[in-house]
Amino acid sequence: MAGQLEEPCGVLGAGMDEAFDRHGAFPRLDDDTRARLRAAGETLTVAAGDVLFREGDQGYDFYVVESGAVAIVQGLGDQDRVIAVHGRYRFLGEINLLTGGTAYLSAVVRDPGEVIRVPVVELKRILSGDVELSNRIVGAFLARRAILIEIGSGVRLVGSRFSRDSRRLREFLTRNRMPHQWIDLEEDAEAEELLRHLGVTPTETPLVISGPNVLRNPSNAELGAMLGLGARGAPPEMCDVVIIGGGPAGLAAAVYGASEGLDTQAIDRIALGGQASTSARIENYLGFPAGISGSELAERARLQAGRLGARLVFPAEAVALHHHGDHYEIELASGETVNGRCVIVATGASYRRLPIPDIERFEGAGVYYAATQVEGQLCAEDPVVIVGGGNSAGQAAMFLSRFASGCRLVVRREDLAATMSRYLIDELDAREQVELVHCCEVVELRGSDELEAVVIADRNTGERRELECRGLFVFIGADPHTDWLGGQVAVDQHGFVLTGRDLDDQALGAYDGDRPLFLESSLPGLFAVGDVHAGSVKRVASAVGEGSMCVRLVHERLARPVAVPV
Repeated sequence: MAGQLEEPCGVLGAGMDEAFDRHGAFPRLDDDTRARLRAAGETLTVAAGDVLFREGDQGYDFYVVESGAVAIVQGLGDQDRVIAVHGRYRFLGEINLLTGGTAYLSAVVRDPGEVIRVPVVELKRILSGDVELSNRIVGAFLARRAILIEIGSGVRLVGSRFSRDSRRLREFLTRNRMPHQWIDLEEDAEAEELLRHLGVTPTETPLVISGPNVLRNPSNAELGAMLGLGARGAPPEMCDVVIIGGGPAGLAAAVYGASEGLDTQAIDRIALGGQASTSARIENYLGFPAGISGSELAERARLQAGRLGARLVFPAEAVALHHHGDHYEIELASGETVNGRCVIVATGASYRRLPIPDIERFEGAGVYYAATQVEGQLCAEDPVVIVGGGNSAGQAAMFLSRFASGCRLVVRREDLAATMSRYLIDELDAREQVELVHCCEVVELRGSDELEAVVIADRNTGERRELECRGLFVFIGADPHTDWLGGQVAVDQHGFVLTGRDLDDQALGAYDGDRPLFLESSLPGLFAVGDVHAGSVKRVASAVGEGSMCVRLVHERLARPVAVPV
């Protein structure tokens, strides 16, 4: 390892050390802080080549470099790709150290010296009593995660961009904000050599590689287990509250439920953060004047909920609900069950498809329902079209215009005032790279293996024209995730859960003369928050408010229970 880098300080190639420092990813720890860490751990003398932790390790310790230098390496013994080098008084690790995830990079001593090693449990104890240090370390970890995602470091995913399973795994990694390197069989010369080295044929892809671990076309659950995502082990026999859905509303409920002493478990089928995590930047969320990405907001909420004691389980899909008098049983796709005295449904809604023939064929190969860093890179220097007139479509247009050669926003209305926030309309008007196409809709997709063009029609004249398009992004509303409830709760004509005063007398039979609480469904003790309930505002701040408010209602329901008829 010695000699690969000249300076023992955060290097990611030319100029990247400045990027790390600008993002606060490489702070130095002062003398007093290091003294406290030494007291909580131990000081070790290390030699060049010593491995402090390696890819594939289930959990690792917190290290501070007292002297010498430590390199962070991807593919140790294989690629030996040096990602960064930590010098004197800097600390190692990133956000998965605090969440208990699997290490996907290795730490190798480059220059001999001394390091402080602190067990994670001791680090968490220190951080819980020192807000300033906690903000500094967590902020650095989050900044490192963002940069690692941007440069394509971390676990390696090998597959064809035409493969549905490759697209599924890319989405899973992206939604879980996991840094990864995408190796495309169709374009990357490294792919064939890597498969030959592993003794794998292209038909056995996609592969996920992390250190010694190689998974062949894993399920989301298998990949999540390898990465150490979510809580592990058997759930408690009975929870005070089980939260189904990990978007902003569900995460807020988990934070407040755990902080108020409730035995709280939150479950999500793919990743924490919900659709908000796919937003490149949320500009109007209180307390973030410069905006915040949806994925970072979700990551911070996840850390907060976990620190307060919430059990976060993902990926895990709820498929059925059963009631047993004084509690509910949630059946998961894995066959496991979770029991809770109360249930908060925060399953949100999924984006609708355009009613266009053969659209499924292009999904993941030119048609997308989210605009994240991955999609931005896929469409770099290509023309894209965004369909929709709400904030999600506007935010996607602003984000994608940074990558695409041309960016058109196609809307059915004559203007956006009724469906989009004013600040976002003004930003779009000022963005030269975005062209607004009013009173039109996409009626046809063209291409062979990948999307090549779309046909749009003027809604007033019927005139059609073809637009070159390598990426079509669809944001045209959403349908609620309520099928798993099995028709047991009252819903409106669109399938959204009715709550509180929206319930009519016919839906109140289970209450036996009592009245439902605000956000409580037609089943006592089962609440609905966020986009899944009828009349929701469809804003992150509103979802967070409902999730936190619902915990008070859970306390109230637990204090005066109504037996649910079996």
